[in-house]
Amino acid sequence: MSIWIVLKLIGSLALLMFGMKTTSDSLQRIAGSQLRHALGAMSTNRFTAMLTGIFVTAAVQSSTATTLMTVSFVNAGLLSLLLAIAVIMGAHIGTTVTAWVMCLGFSTDTLAFVYPAFLLGIILIYQKKHRLVGDLLFGIAILFLGLATLRSTGQEIVTLDTEGAIKAFFQQFQDNSFWNSFIFLALGTVLTLCVQSSAAIMALTMTLCATGVLHIEQGIMLVLGENIGTTITTNIVAMRATTQARRAAFAHLSINVVGVVWVLILLRPFFSAVCSVVGFQPDMPASAPDYSIKSAVVLATFHTAFNVCNTMLQILFVPQIERFVCWMIKPHEQEEKEDTRLHFITSGLMKTPELSLLEAQKEIRLFAERTQYMFSMVQELLEETDKEKFAKLFSRIEEYEDLSDNMEIEIAKYLNNVSNGHLSDDTKAKIRAMLREISELESIGDACYNIARTLNRRAHGKEDFTDEQYSHIHQMMGLADEALSQMNIILSGRKEKQDLHRSFNLEDEIDNYRNQLRIQNVNDVNEHKYTYSIGTMYMDIVSECEQMGDYILNVVEARMNTRQYSA
Repeated sequence: MSIWIVLKLIGSLALLMFGMKTTSDSLQRIAGSQLRHALGAMSTNRFTAMLTGIFVTAAVQSSTATTLMTVSFVNAGLLSLLLAIAVIMGAHIGTTVTAWVMCLGFSTDTLAFVYPAFLLGIILIYQKKHRLVGDLLFGIAILFLGLATLRSTGQEIVTLDTEGAIKAFFQQFQDNSFWNSFIFLALGTVLTLCVQSSAAIMALTMTLCATGVLHIEQGIMLVLGENIGTTITTNIVAMRATTQARRAAFAHLSINVVGVVWVLILLRPFFSAVCSVVGFQPDMPASAPDYSIKSAVVLATFHTAFNVCNTMLQILFVPQIERFVCWMIKPHEQEEKEDTRLHFITSGLMKTPELSLLEAQKEIRLFAERTQYMFSMVQELLEETDKEKFAKLFSRIEEYEDLSDNMEIEIAKYLNNVSNGHLSDDTKAKIRAMLREISELESIGDACYNIARTLNRRAHGKEDFTDEQYSHIHQMMGLADEALSQMNIILSGRKEKQDLHRSFNLEDEIDNYRNQLRIQNVNDVNEHKYTYSIGTMYMDIVSECEQMGDYILNVVEARMNTRQYSA
């Protein structure tokens, strides 16, 4: 077999994979937030969650996308582990649609459709209004072009293999021994893991079986191996996620491993039943007129029957599977205590802009909550009289200031990476709003730290605030804290508790109170109620609280302008 045929085989697989990815990404962009809402609204019990997994996977043509989406929801705390397991089971059924699409490509002349689809797709891409539909058509056309090229390459391999060397190589593994079966099972797993696409390996398996190079039973073992290989991707991606997300990914692997084990035990009757349904004889010669079509149908039918039966059996044991994965996957030590890393944004976990924004949104909520906690420490610092405790608390506030800076940088970096993709105008607006939110939240953290530094100077000086000044500072801080609480309610998306007018009114109250205290401070200094130095520190705290009110309102306004992406 010449190097040209090898390159053509690899190239057609690459073309197929690119077409699958383009098609899946286009479908996800067209569906947009509806996929997210479907997962949240339909997943009310294990059976509806399973149906949701089937629906979403069939819609986006990618079980990996659905599984990663589900793991991300668990990572963000939006989906329970039990329901996530059921969704993943449904995704196993939904992904069988892809195998039938491959089967269609092997049984019909798809080139007649491909080139008109390219023409129509490129026209729609240049029309901004229909760009996503054009991307979808282009992806489907590339997918079927890859399948057609793969099929013709398989036929060239058979033609060039005049001495039957390739077929003879595979025939030495044709005996139904344990080791021969294990070799092809492992081969399917490794190839899927390397290529990161079970659809591509399924297409390759169909090609080899359709041309008679590979026996149908060897192809069946490759299909089973693909079912295990596709689960490893999710586990690798989830390694840096939360414990619950890692458990969901491990459940994905466990379900398919258990399924492969039981089907291997019952392989002979199970395979015979599939062949009888299709009307295929395992000993049928590859030269038979309808061998290529029927072999592809057998593989697709086996893939569907296996996943449907496996899901129907294991859906009854979801609670037991949940307990098992919880027992297997223990929390990391750092998750048992508070840490300063990002909790919801994990490298590589998100595959589409819509889902990436979901993680960023959850991280921004955590950022806002940490900012309010930082302000509560500042309020506590105001009252602390013990020097040692004061020093520890001030050091803690300094740590939170560094955390605030780091969170802004990391979230902004993540959003900038998302913005490099093919985005709609609506998604671009959401990203701009989020970038504004994190900038303002970091400014709130700066204001908290500035107040703490002022209090630190006061603690190391010889003067203290008067009782009246303490009263005014408490009142100003109380207004700022209430504004922070209102901001966090709005960021949480709990619309029934949102009072946008209250946020604007609080900002007006803070401004008016600052103006009142500024005038009073000048009079008090002139009347020698306290020194100019202590009056300056006093007004620094008041001014920082007023600045904080402005930053808080900016966050609220940014969120108000993009309320459609609130959870």
